[in-house]
Amino acid sequence: MPEIVIIAAVAKNRVIGKDNQLIWSIPEDMAHFKALTAGHPVIMGRKTWESLPPRFRPLPGRRNVVISRQADYAAPGAEVADSLENALKLASTAAETPHASGAETLFIIGGEQIYAQAMAVADRLEITEVELEPAGDAWFPEIPAVNWKKTSKIEGAGYAFVTYQRQ
Repeated sequence: MPEIVIIAAVAKNRVIGKDNQLIWSIPEDMAHFKALTAGHPVIMGRKTWESLPPRFRPLPGRRNVVISRQADYAAPGAEVADSLENALKLASTAAETPHASGAETLFIIGGEQIYAQAMAVADRLEITEVELEPAGDAWFPEIPAVNWKKTSKIEGAGYAFVTYQRQ
């Protein structure tokens, strides 16, 4: 099975969004996300897919897999799976798409429900810790210290890139 990596930008109060949108704009975080996920499959929930600006749908240079319980859901340019388990299976197989490489690492990119499910199977977390405590309606799950070890931290202005490995 490929390495499963959760990638998220998370506020101090664990908020990750409001009204299906990011609350902040951190260009360094966007560049970090792009650099880490480039060439790898990205798995996201339907709401995350719909929150992407249409010009970035599908995310370029990556195999996009969208999870939806709607049997006839269409995500042009992406593949659709009905569960996280099936999305992981789909993303780990070879595809006849221009960006089929990178199946040795799969990135889970949101949102709240998908992150909560993926915490049980993830091998690594790539978290941008955002130094804000905004109001929101979507949260990242707790990161229990008993399960996760912080292996690196790179500080920025108002944020830090933190990597955790499963214990």
